[in-house]
Amino acid sequence: MRYIHTISLLLCCGLGLGLSAQTLSGRVVDDANYPIADAYIYTKGGDKHCHSDAQGNFELPQVQIGDTLSVSFLGFATRRFVLDEQDFAKPLQVVMQEAIFNLDQVSVSNSLKSVSTVSRIDLSVTPVSSSQELLRRVPGLFIAQHAGGGKAEQIFLRGFDIDHGTDIAISVDDMPVNMVSHAHGQGYSDLHFLIPETVQQIDFAKGPYYAESGNFTTAGYVNFETKDKIDNSLFGMEFGQFNTFRTVGLFDLLGAKEKQNAYLATEYILTDGPFESPQNFSRLNLMGKYSAQVGNGDRLSLQLSHFQSEWDASGQIPQRAVDAGQITRFGAIDDTEGGNTSRTNARMAYTKSVNSNTFVQTKAFYSHYDFELFSNFTFFLEDPVNGDQIRQFEDRRLFGLKSTLYKTGDIGGIPVNLKTGVGFRYDDVNDVELARTRNRRTTLEQLAFGDIDETNVYGFANLELDLDEWLISAGLRLDAFNFNYHDRLETKYTNLREQKIALLPKLNFIYNPNAQLQLFAKTGIGFHSNDTRVVVAQNGKEILPLAYGADLGAVWKPTPRVWITPALWYLFLQQEFVYVGDAAIVEPSGKTSRQGVELSL
Repeated sequence: MRYIHTISLLLCCGLGLGLSAQTLSGRVVDDANYPIADAYIYTKGGDKHCHSDAQGNFELPQVQIGDTLSVSFLGFATRRFVLDEQDFAKPLQVVMQEAIFNLDQVSVSNSLKSVSTVSRIDLSVTPVSSSQELLRRVPGLFIAQHAGGGKAEQIFLRGFDIDHGTDIAISVDDMPVNMVSHAHGQGYSDLHFLIPETVQQIDFAKGPYYAESGNFTTAGYVNFETKDKIDNSLFGMEFGQFNTFRTVGLFDLLGAKEKQNAYLATEYILTDGPFESPQNFSRLNLMGKYSAQVGNGDRLSLQLSHFQSEWDASGQIPQRAVDAGQITRFGAIDDTEGGNTSRTNARMAYTKSVNSNTFVQTKAFYSHYDFELFSNFTFFLEDPVNGDQIRQFEDRRLFGLKSTLYKTGDIGGIPVNLKTGVGFRYDDVNDVELARTRNRRTTLEQLAFGDIDETNVYGFANLELDLDEWLISAGLRLDAFNFNYHDRLETKYTNLREQKIALLPKLNFIYNPNAQLQLFAKTGIGFHSNDTRVVVAQNGKEILPLAYGADLGAVWKPTPRVWITPALWYLFLQQEFVYVGDAAIVEPSGKTSRQGVELSL
């Protein structure tokens, strides 16, 4: 009898140990073994849940043998299975299979960027054929084109006339699109080098609340992520009115080669536009991308691209000239406007897996950028003989590097996510010029001419505390700038220099009681830098205007196919001085306060 009791006791203890709550570790990948970030992992009823990190890794605490585990991600079929002992013996590998995009798969998570999830569906079901249309996938963002299709679009968001990018940070694969101290205007963002068919997803967020995003992140940021692989090669041709023609091709270079992918993408566009004076617009895009798994979970990506464009433009016209019958709506007073531009990019990204909880991602890029624009805003007002045409020109080389450490763990039993990194950006801008010209050929007078060297060194850290239904995110960013301007119009050698530092705290609270509702309160300080020519002219005063922001809102999914995001927002910008690229003058811009109500559906 004593032995029977002993055996019974051991069996009970063994069963108790087997069924006790444990932490499940695993990795979510697609059928090509590419990691899937932000997959939703949860038990039946959703009482225990987590999300995969950028490497696809996850840790789900307080689960046990016999629990039903589900893994879902947009564009993939949901996986469900019952956990057994083997699932806890080693990291669980979850292989997802692609499926039709369905809003039913989307859950409201305790993430700072839940809103951008829906853009993945939008991009899939309503594809676009122009890079500028990609920007309109950001809810509430509007664009306008006023110079013949070759010039960067004018952007409007959250009460800002952002011009060509002064208050929104735009990037492609974390390679900046915004140009500091640009010949036409600060933050000028020409996205036309991006081929729409290569875009995998759009990561965006509004406000200055994210430590990883720096210069120009006042109204928000947008990062376009290109595909690492393509499922099939494709080739297409489009024809339209006004001698419009577009051809695009994506070509798989390696086929089904294991652990390696490479493809080539091309785009060519021609159009004359609807105007009486033909635009003679042309654009060529070439891009090649190679990615591979190397070592034990490490990843390498190499990317090359080239873009060039040229165009003529009829320019802006006065309404009174149309009313008087001097010209039609599609006519021109000076049809010699237009320009040409090009950009060549080289990019490398390497992800080093340290262990299942830690990895380091390093990205480096180089760009060579040329820009020449002819404009005439006042026709013959200033010079009745030669006209008022101006030329803006620059030749730029751009270098950058960013290295980021991602780590998950716990502090006193509380799950935490740490993201910290350092980086730099260096702009070497030569022959930055504003000149009065005649018929594009003759330079009448140089109003500004010089060389710019601008360096931005930065570091950031962000810590997330996951308190079950609550997520607290605290971040800090430090940006240091060095501005140099060599004025080549001065007879005596003149090289002006200034330095400035900005410290930017962020604090955000997320309440996520279930998979259908998130409440959030976000606060933070951001900034946009000023043109180097402003910085040196002001002797470093009021040249890094800060933006103070706050958001209060919700993400709500009342039914499986409805997604609603209401928000109240506030943004205050300090006074600054602005360089006017069309006139080569510095003028004050007073402090501003913006507030609004936002509803996305």
